[in-house]
Amino acid sequence: MLSFFKTWRRKRALRRARLDPALWRQVSDALPFLRGLTPAEWQRLQDFAVLFLDEKEMHGARGFVPTDAVRLSIAVQACLPVLNLGLDAYDGWVGIVIYPGEFKVRRAETDASGVVHEFDDELSGEAWPGGPVILSWQDVELSAAGYNVVIHEFAHKLHMSRGNMDDFPAPHSGMNRELWLTTWDTAYDEFCAQVDRGMDTVIDPYASEQPAEFFAVLSEAFFTLPQAVRSIYPELYTQLAQFYRQDPAARL
Repeated sequence: MLSFFKTWRRKRALRRARLDPALWRQVSDALPFLRGLTPAEWQRLQDFAVLFLDEKEMHGARGFVPTDAVRLSIAVQACLPVLNLGLDAYDGWVGIVIYPGEFKVRRAETDASGVVHEFDDELSGEAWPGGPVILSWQDVELSAAGYNVVIHEFAHKLHMSRGNMDDFPAPHSGMNRELWLTTWDTAYDEFCAQVDRGMDTVIDPYASEQPAEFFAVLSEAFFTLPQAVRSIYPELYTQLAQFYRQDPAARL
């Protein structure tokens, strides 16, 4: 019954949608990693963006007022990873908070002696389990090959729905689970060793922080710098292509 109601509501939302063609061109033209999508994929991405805006709530923070272009840009970038997975992959939460620039989060860490240290962590994005995605619009606008804070944070959302954030997300049904985890473990260990040796890496060294960050950083690179990911990590690229059911390197 709930599935029927959701399908009916989405069909109604698409019928009632009035997406400005000029605004769509403005937003999509500013995202070069969308090039190569087939006409059917373009239409599905547009429909998903409309439904995403209908189902999620975006709010500005610290005086920031999200314009229609801001909202659509975030929706399009968030929908790309689930283009062939479906919007239901983002079920269970509704909020997106947008700051004009980086924002501070109060952290607390306990050292080996048991002493708690509090500090302010300055972030460009954050995803909360069961809660909102928080974004810095300044960083969203800085999107470039290999860097995309929207895809990064929404990859975290997918991860949260598919297992422990201290490990890599579970693969989809039909994928080889052992091969998936072995490929990720091998690539992560090699990457961390390169960072420890001070080597220059195409992938952001931040990815060495923990498996969840490696998955999110590789996901943003997979969509925005796919040829490099396929060249450096061919086995991992194959696994990502199976996970997201897309092949960005081929279409670009």
